[in-house]
Amino acid sequence: MRLFQCQSCGNILYFENRTCERCGHSLAYLPETGTMSALEPAGGDRWTPLALPDRSSRFCANAVHDACNWLVPPDSDDQFCLACRHNGIIPDISNPDHLEAWRKMEVAKHRLFYTLLRWKLPLTTRAEDPEHGLIFNFLADPPADGPKVMTGHDNGVITIALVEADDAEREKRRTAMGEPYRTLLGHFRHEVGHHYWDVLVRDAGKLDACRAVFGDDSQDYGEALQRHYNEGVPPNWQENFVSAYATTHPWEDFAETWAHYLHIVDTLEMASAFGMQVQPLLDATGTLAARIGFDPYAAESIEQIVSTWLPVTFALNSVNRAMGLNDLYPFVLAPPVIAKLGFIHDLVHGRV
Repeated sequence: MRLFQCQSCGNILYFENRTCERCGHSLAYLPETGTMSALEPAGGDRWTPLALPDRSSRFCANAVHDACNWLVPPDSDDQFCLACRHNGIIPDISNPDHLEAWRKMEVAKHRLFYTLLRWKLPLTTRAEDPEHGLIFNFLADPPADGPKVMTGHDNGVITIALVEADDAEREKRRTAMGEPYRTLLGHFRHEVGHHYWDVLVRDAGKLDACRAVFGDDSQDYGEALQRHYNEGVPPNWQENFVSAYATTHPWEDFAETWAHYLHIVDTLEMASAFGMQVQPLLDATGTLAARIGFDPYAAESIEQIVSTWLPVTFALNSVNRAMGLNDLYPFVLAPPVIAKLGFIHDLVHGRV
């Protein structure tokens, strides 16, 4: 994730900003160019971005609910932006609690789409491809006793349980499941990993290459899941998997590794935007030193990414501990895990 700058006054802007706090200009994100721009009214419902004054456009229809700050591409007749056009079911937003939860969902979803658009990954809507197009359903649990909504993916349909936007409930679930990490953004990144396994691996004829790294995905998924919950994780799982859940089945290993790759790249870009570097005063050998002098989204190799990521996380984990907080990144990247991250890196860059 980047920092941005107001074209009117030079103020630093963040991805979710709606208004420049210094000059008062309305702001919008232009997804087709990856730019946050100050706006000038252009008549009716149209706005002229100062970053691209010849490309006046409209806000996404979800902006009226304070759930989106993106402009619709100028040549589009769609009501929705490049992210919100992938929405299927949203909750009943006449309920204030549902509206607030949905807004939190949209923050995470838009950060996901920032990444997908940066890499120009395939983004087909359900209307364009009724069988495999990407669509998000944000579902509230039924009011009466009954089955709860399960977050998951099914052939392009990603369902996110609305209750995951409740910080207390999400923490309760994290603790109950023994997870070191559970966030809305993590859910989005994981579930979309399943979608891109379909698109970039299965449908692109790369099953053999993927199986050589992640294992045989043809094993029964239901049985693997049941075994995971009945028997737990194998001993020394950290030597080969990025998380305990990744041990369940090769599909979950892929999705977990995909999510972690997105975590790492996007966090490094944000650290780079702040000019962060790590150079411990007591590190005479330089082992824990790192400077992010490259674009993580365009990195040449996974080694370049990981060699920078490890010192950065050592530092940030230590800072969190000084505040009595959990580690920012509570995971171990063993060599086999780095190899799996390398597969994801090559996949998104079209090198597999």
